[in-house]
Amino acid sequence: MSVQVFYKNKANSNNYVLFVEEGFKIKGIKKHISNAEFTYINDLLKTSDLKKNLLVFEVSSKKKIILISIKKNLKTSDIESLGAEFYGYINYGKKSEYTLNTDSINSTVENFIGYFLHGLKLKSYEFNIYKSKKNIRLILINIIGKRNKLTIKNEIRFKAIEAGTFFARDLVSEPPNVLNPREYTNRLLKLKKLGIKVTTYNEAQLKKLGMHSLLGVGRGSINESFLVTLEWNGNKKDKKSPLSFVGKGVCFDTGGISLKPAKFMEEMKYDMAGSAVVAGLIQTLAIRKAKVNAVGVVGLVENMPGGNAQRPGDIVKAYNGKTIEVLNTDAEGRLVLADALSFTEKKFKPKFMIDLATLTGAIIIALGEEYAGLFSNNEELSKKLFNVGEKVKEKVWRLPLHENYDKLMNSPIADIQNINYSGGAGSITAAQFLQRFVTNKTPWAHLDIAGMAFSKKAANLNPGGATGFGVRLLNQLIEEHYE
Repeated sequence: MSVQVFYKNKANSNNYVLFVEEGFKIKGIKKHISNAEFTYINDLLKTSDLKKNLLVFEVSSKKKIILISIKKNLKTSDIESLGAEFYGYINYGKKSEYTLNTDSINSTVENFIGYFLHGLKLKSYEFNIYKSKKNIRLILINIIGKRNKLTIKNEIRFKAIEAGTFFARDLVSEPPNVLNPREYTNRLLKLKKLGIKVTTYNEAQLKKLGMHSLLGVGRGSINESFLVTLEWNGNKKDKKSPLSFVGKGVCFDTGGISLKPAKFMEEMKYDMAGSAVVAGLIQTLAIRKAKVNAVGVVGLVENMPGGNAQRPGDIVKAYNGKTIEVLNTDAEGRLVLADALSFTEKKFKPKFMIDLATLTGAIIIALGEEYAGLFSNNEELSKKLFNVGEKVKEKVWRLPLHENYDKLMNSPIADIQNINYSGGAGSITAAQFLQRFVTNKTPWAHLDIAGMAFSKKAANLNPGGATGFGVRLLNQLIEEHYE
C-alpha cells in the first residue's frame, strides 16, 4: 500500500473527513459543509452508535462525509490509534482519495495531524514482495486548513520512526532461505550511507575473540555466524559512554539437536526480531540525526541440527570466561546474547545496556500479546522504560530478578547451565542467566518480546505479522531522557 500526503488549499475529493467533538457534537463543522448536508447528518446521528470513533455518511451518490470523534484529554497515542482506525475505513480500490480538514480539529495537542497520519502509515504496512500478482493500491490524502503545517523537524521525526519500524518489520518478514546471517549482515552494511559506522565480525574473528557461546549455536548450520555493531555518533562533544542496544538474531531456529515440533516451526524465522528492532532503532536515530551516541550490537546465527551441531551436554566457554553447560540446544538465544552483552559492556563501556530477544515461550504464557517482559538490575532504567512504554503503547511489565533463582541455573560441572530443568519461572531464569554476563554493574534491562514481535491478528498500529515492537519504545526513551 502506498500512502501519499499532499497539502492543499481546498478540498478536491469526494471523501471528506472532518473532526468533531466527543459524542459526535457537530455544531463546529457547520461552516465546512452545506446546510442540507448538516441537516442530513444531524438526523442520522439520532439513530447512530455514538460510542464509535468514526462514522461514515453517504450524503450523495458521489460524496461521503467521514466524521472522526475526538475525545477530551486525548493523548498522542490515542491520535495515532485514530489514524490507524481511519485506515480501516479506507476504500481498498486501486486508488482512493480523501480530504482531511484540519480546521475542524478541536484539540490542543501539537502536531495533531502529524500523529494521525503517523498512525495511518504505520497501519498501512504490507509485506508482499514475494507475491507474483501484486495489488498496487494508492491512497491520496489531501490536507487542507490552517492547522495543517508540520515543522520540518517533526516531519523528519515521523518519517524516521516509520522507516525504522518498517525496516524492522521487513527483516522479520523475510523468509529464512533469503535472510541468512550473511545476507542480514550485507543489509546492515547498507546503513553506512546514513552515516552509521558498521563493523562486522566473521567466525574466524569471533573465535579469536573467544565468543564460543555464540559460535556454538551456529555450528550445525552451513551458514556462517556473524556479530555486527552499528554505531551512531550524533553527539560529537561527548563520545564516551554511548547508549547500547543488543539484539538476538537467530535467523532460523529449529531448536538444533533439541529439535522443535514441526507444527508452527515456520514461525521461527521471527527469532531474529530482537536484532531487527536494534537495527531499526539505529536507523531511526540516524535519519532524524539524533543528538546522541548509540551503539547496536546484534549476534546473527542459524540454529540447525547437523553433524557438527552443538549437543546437549556440551560445555562452552563464553567471551567473559564463564563456562556454560548446554543442557538444551533450543535455549540458544541466551547463548548468543551472553557473548554479545559481555562484548558490548567491555568494548563500549556504555551508559546502559538494553537487550531485546524473542527469548521464551513462558513470557507469552505470562503476558500474552499485551506486554513485553522487563527484567532489570536498575530501578531508574526500569521506570523510564515502563513510562515511555505506556506513552507510545508499546508496553512493558517488570518481573523479578533475585539471587534465589541462581541456584536453578547453577551447573554441577560448569559455571552455569543454559536451562532450568527444575521447572517453573522460565522467563525469569532465562533473564537470570543473562545477568551473569553483565559483570561491571552496568545498568541493564532485558526485554523479552516473544509475545510482541509478531501478531497473527491486526492490533493497534500493526496490520498483522511483524510488528517492529521496540523501535518506537526505545526512540521515545532516548528522546525524553538522553537527548
